[in-house]
Amino acid sequence: MKFIQEFKTFAFKGNVIDLAVGVIIGAAFGKIVSSLVEDVITPLLLNPALDAVGAKNIAQLSWHGVTYGNFLSAVISFLCIALVLFWLIKIANKVVKPAETDEEVATTITKDQELLMEIRDLLRNRNSGL
Repeated sequence: MKFIQEFKTFAFKGNVIDLAVGVIIGAAFGKIVSSLVEDVITPLLLNPALDAVGAKNIAQLSWHGVTYGNFLSAVISFLCIALVLFWLIKIANKVVKPAETDEEVATTITKDQELLMEIRDLLRNRNSGL
């Protein structure tokens, strides 16, 4: 019975559920980015560049039986996805309100902190008078 209770506590902690939601949203976002790269960026940018150098299908490039075209295709795909993610994150950071800086947090003083500072100052003044 204790095992079940421990498992329930572990499985339904906020961190585990937050992680599961993050993975699901990440997978969906990955599909969006892949579609953007494959369906928009590749036809607009990569295909004309490949046509210009005479390499219609990059994946079929080979040299003495070594099909380096697959590797080259994977590298180009990675670079395109990384570039798109960089752009999307850059745009998202501009849209989302920036978090408070350390200086803004430091200038926000609660009533308790204010009272503690007054007590500290009173004690300091009392000790310096001795």
